[in-house]
Amino acid sequence: MLIIPVKDGESIERALKKYKRKFDKTGVVRQLRARQQFIKPSVTKRQKMSRAIYKLSLSVQEEA
Repeated sequence: MLIIPVKDGESIERALKKYKRKFDKTGVVRQLRARQQFIKPSVTKRQKMSRAIYKLSLSVQEEA
């Protein structure tokens, strides 16, 4: 359960913004979408490797 402390005089819009930010950080929606469809472990490993290669290529380009 998410608890958002609201100060006196703080607008409801600001509290909602805090709630949305905190909810996104928990990753609940991402996890639900991932569970909708089964992905083989080999495919997830391949995706992780390709993501790591991409990030490495970006960091190498920044250094050059």
